[in-house]
Amino acid sequence: MLLPPDDAVLYFKLHRSLMFHVNQRLGLVSDVVSPDDISRLPLDIRSELRNALAEETGLIESYVEQNPSELPEEQVEIVSSWRHHVTGRFFVFRQLKKYMIFLSSDDPAVAYGVLALTEPFEDVVPSPLPVMVEAMLLPFRDGIIYDGLLHRYNISFGGGVKRSLNESYREAKDRLGIVTSLPIGSAPAAPKRTPRKAKRKPKGAGSEAIKEAREVIVGMTDQFCRDHLNDEYRMLCRKLAEKLARKRPSPLLRGRPTTWACGIVRTVGRVNFLDDPSQSPHLKLTAIDKAFGVAQSTGQAKSSEICKMLGIRPFDPDWWLPSRMDDNPMVWMLEVNGFLLDIRHCPREMQEAAFEKGLIPYVPADRNDED
Repeated sequence: MLLPPDDAVLYFKLHRSLMFHVNQRLGLVSDVVSPDDISRLPLDIRSELRNALAEETGLIESYVEQNPSELPEEQVEIVSSWRHHVTGRFFVFRQLKKYMIFLSSDDPAVAYGVLALTEPFEDVVPSPLPVMVEAMLLPFRDGIIYDGLLHRYNISFGGGVKRSLNESYREAKDRLGIVTSLPIGSAPAAPKRTPRKAKRKPKGAGSEAIKEAREVIVGMTDQFCRDHLNDEYRMLCRKLAEKLARKRPSPLLRGRPTTWACGIVRTVGRVNFLDDPSQSPHLKLTAIDKAFGVAQSTGQAKSSEICKMLGIRPFDPDWWLPSRMDDNPMVWMLEVNGFLLDIRHCPREMQEAAFEKGLIPYVPADRNDED
């Protein structure tokens, strides 16, 4: 269902005015001289402005206080309500008669009923559904809209993941109903289903479902590592996802793919001290949560679960960046006849024996000879 035409015109007017204010405060684009210029900016620049607004909600408060466009009170209240925006990754999940269901990617999932602006969602979002997008949801009068920008992730979903999303959708409706107003709880949600006495058993627990879940998660970690880290991190994250997929039963069939992707990157980063400014690349672990649209507590919990499940610890040689192997003392400390020794300082024969047993990645004496 579309926003009424008059409301759509009003929305774009207010949104352009707010984005013009954001740009004036932050100075992101130099050649914007009026709110009308906002709509003519390239998509990536508009997305940058949107991201700045999402990170600094105080920009909305300053706009409301100043009211630079001299808006009437009713319109100022609409802009003021946008501080309750919900920004992150969503599954554009199902088209209903009144709205499109946007299913949040975090745990527990929330099902939002979202109105389209001037174009039906079937013309904006390619089929088939579900489709993963990055979006900002905004309250508008008595409903929820999106801000006009949808960044689509080129990830396809198989039957196993779709069944998992269906289950998450049912649980979201049981918990909150379909949320049609922001902030959550500000208006009655769509009717909830009658809670089931017995929880349904998860479907798709076979190898095909595990493969599909792994591919979706790997797609997310690959993209994150390309954007923020490097190929070494990408390969270690792939390795960790595959190891989790091989466990029986695989934990990847429980919970959201984005939460697992966040936990996997967090775990590899934690082992390699990614948040240490002296490292390159360097990234705060909380930035990983934010990029995946996962709450910090959820990202920490998922990483801790993975570490406990697989016995992963800081400096763990199995999850250490290969290019920094020389700097990891845990790789080279071995117990020999009851004594803990740095094998790099032992005779070549001992090094070769340790290498043949798979205890060290290479024979250090060979590297010394090369030098």
